[in-house]
Amino acid sequence: MICPEHQPLAYRTTNRDGYREYCSNPKICAQCPTRRLCTRSKNCVKTVLRHVWKDYEELADDARYTPEYKDLYAKRKETIERVFADAKEKHAMRYTHYRGLAQVSNWVRLKFAAMNLKKLARWKTRKRFAPSSSATSYILSLINFVACLVMKTDRPFF
Repeated sequence: MICPEHQPLAYRTTNRDGYREYCSNPKICAQCPTRRLCTRSKNCVKTVLRHVWKDYEELADDARYTPEYKDLYAKRKETIERVFADAKEKHAMRYTHYRGLAQVSNWVRLKFAAMNLKKLARWKTRKRFAPSSSATSYILSLINFVACLVMKTDRPFF
């Protein structure tokens, strides 16, 4: 961090809210001609707060506004946003039916595992890697396997 008079601000600490605090040297600020523009503190210290994630946010913004990523970012509404909308509308994920972090996490994992398996079945059927009748049995066995992993049980669901 640098002040308007090109003096460095030293890092002091990171507060509990996740902001890094940078402070100026009071000896330098006491004699600064533009001190009134920077700070009005009695002890002549300019303090700047910057969130710990701000650097990453700036990197993401820089990448997002480049010509290569502008087109890719425009497709976000067609791909990523659609997954969340489908999850809420088609897969009953607008509201939770369970209480507790562990139960909700298991429910969400199982839902997304089933969604991914459905996508895999469609992909395999389209690519003709497996006939559709065997693809169905293959997918059911995968669903049993994933459900047993998620629920940490040894007995299959079907």
